[in-house]
Amino acid sequence: MDQLTLSINSVWVMICAILVIFMQAGFALLEAGSTRMKNAGHVAGKQMLSFSICALAFWAVGYGVTFGNGNAFAGLEGWFLDLPKEKGALPLEITFLFQLSFVAVSLSIAWGGFAERAKLGVYVIFGALYTMLIYPLVGHWIWGGGWLSKLGAQDFAGSTVVHLQGGIAALVATLLLGPRIGKFNSNGTPNAILGHNQVYTVLGTLIIWLGWFGFNPGSTLSAEDGFFGYVALTTNLAAAAGALAALGTARLVVGKADIPMMLNGVLAGLVAITAACAFVEPWAAVLVGVIAGSLTVFTALYFERKGIDDPIYAFSVHGIAGIWGTLSTGLFASPRLVEKTGVGKAGLFYGGGLDQLGVQAVSILAAGIYVAIASFVILWVLKKWMGLRVSEEDEVMGLDLSEHGSYGYPEQLVNPTTQKMDSRVS
Repeated sequence: MDQLTLSINSVWVMICAILVIFMQAGFALLEAGSTRMKNAGHVAGKQMLSFSICALAFWAVGYGVTFGNGNAFAGLEGWFLDLPKEKGALPLEITFLFQLSFVAVSLSIAWGGFAERAKLGVYVIFGALYTMLIYPLVGHWIWGGGWLSKLGAQDFAGSTVVHLQGGIAALVATLLLGPRIGKFNSNGTPNAILGHNQVYTVLGTLIIWLGWFGFNPGSTLSAEDGFFGYVALTTNLAAAAGALAALGTARLVVGKADIPMMLNGVLAGLVAITAACAFVEPWAAVLVGVIAGSLTVFTALYFERKGIDDPIYAFSVHGIAGIWGTLSTGLFASPRLVEKTGVGKAGLFYGGGLDQLGVQAVSILAAGIYVAIASFVILWVLKKWMGLRVSEEDEVMGLDLSEHGSYGYPEQLVNPTTQKMDSRVS
C-alpha cells in the first residue's frame, strides 16, 4: 500500500470512528427519552461513564484479547496496545479507536437492561469486566482470527459481535434485577411505563442512524475502491424498510401507528443488516430490514407478556435482530460479494446449500451461550456481594437524586415562589 492510499484510508477510518463514537450521543437521547423524567440525567450521564470505562479497559486488556496473537479462543498479548506495528497497515492508534467505538456501543446496549433500577457501582464493575473479558473473546473468535473466523463466519460489522452480545447481556441483567416497581400488576398483566420525551427518542434514533454510516461502511477499513458506498446503500435500505415494517406491524397488532415501535424498527433493521451489509444484494437488504422490523414488534410484546421488563427493548432490538441478521447471510449471501470479501460461502438461496447457514447458527449459539453464562456469573456474584438494585425508596425517588444528588429537570422540583425543593423529594 503506497503512502497516499494509506493516508486516505487512515483518514477514512478515523472519520468513521468519530461517527460511531457520536452514536453515544444518540443512545443518551434515545435511552433518556425512553425512560422517566426522574431518571433522565442518570440515564444520559451513564453514556459518558460507559465510554470512559470502555476507553481504559479496552486499551489495557480488551484490544489485546480481541486482536492480539494467541490461540483459537483468545489473544494473549497486546496489553496497553503493546503490539508490533505492521508495515503498510493502518496506524494502530486509529484501528484501536475504531474498534473501541464498537465495544462502547455493545456496552451501551447491555446497560439498557439495567435502566432505572441498578446501582451505579454495578455499572462500573460489570462494564469493566464486559469490556475486558466478555466482548473481546467473541470478537477474537470472529474478527481476531479465532475458531469461528476459520470456519468462515460472516459478520461484517457486528450483528453477533456487537449487538447479540449486548442484547444477551441486557436480557440477563433484566432477569436478575427483576421488573421495575409498578410495571406488572398482581395478576401479571403489564402496565405501560412511558418514556418522558418522545422527541428525544426520535432525535436519538436519527443520530444513531447517521452514526451507522461509520459503523458498517467504516468496516471496509478502506476508501480505496469505493465499496464502502455499496455497504452504505444496503445499510440505509434495511433501516428504512425496518421503520416502515415496524410501523405497519404495530398498526395491525396494537391498532396504532406507534412511534417508539417505528424507532425500534429502524434500529432492528440496522442491527440485522450489520452482519450482512457486505454480503447481500439490495433487494435482500430490504427483506432483511422488513423481517427485523416486524420481529422487533412481536418479540417486544411477547417478552413483556411473559413478565420481562426490558425498559428499552434491548433484547428484542439488538438480540433478536442480531440473531436474524447473522442467519440472513446464510440465506442471502451473494456469490459475487462473497468472492469480493473473501469470507465464507454463498447462501442457501444462491445454491450454497446449508453450509454457511450452519456456520452462522454455530456463531449465534457459541456467542449466545458464552455471553449468557459469563454475564450471569458476574452479575450473580455482584448480587450476592453488593446487591444489584437500589432500594425501593431510591427507585421511587428516581436515580437522578438518589445516586447523583441532582435532578435532570430541577425546575420541576423547585417551588418558583420559595426557590426551595419540593418536600416530597427532600
